[in-house]
Amino acid sequence: MARTADTGEPGLLGIYLNDHLAGATGGTELARRVAAHQSRETGDTLRRLAMDVAADRAALLDLMAVLEVPVRAYKVYAGLIGEKAGRLKLNGRLLARSPLSSLEELELLRLGVTGKAAGWRTLRLLAETDPRLDRGRLDELIARADSQLELLEDLRVRAAQVVLGQGPAAGA
Repeated sequence: MARTADTGEPGLLGIYLNDHLAGATGGTELARRVAAHQSRETGDTLRRLAMDVAADRAALLDLMAVLEVPVRAYKVYAGLIGEKAGRLKLNGRLLARSPLSSLEELELLRLGVTGKAAGWRTLRLLAETDPRLDRGRLDELIARADSQLELLEDLRVRAAQVVLGQGPAAGA
């Protein structure tokens, strides 16, 4: 059973990683959905991001296996259900996609990547005392998350300008 490095209390690392897996599952779905509703250029960028997010989820699963943390399927399903439920928000339109949708989805995706980066940094701290974790690989994952944050912030600002009428036409 996985033990935390500091307290030795069983299960806390497993809970933590499964919570991140739930977020990664929802985030992967959200990234794919956001990419599908953009112009070609922005959509291509977001499709590459969605592939990176999916690869990060796979990396988390690999790390969980290395740490012998079992996957809790109910948390994975909760992540999927949470992403689907997020689509039901009131956005000023009943049947059509609101211009606010892209902005809000980019903000949610950015929040998710911020959480993912924090998770990688936490594991990087653990790697100092747990030889099962590859510090170099965690450094790569942290750098990729930081790069994703920069990209998402740029896209978020552009979407905000469009929604607020201060930028080029939607989807540009």
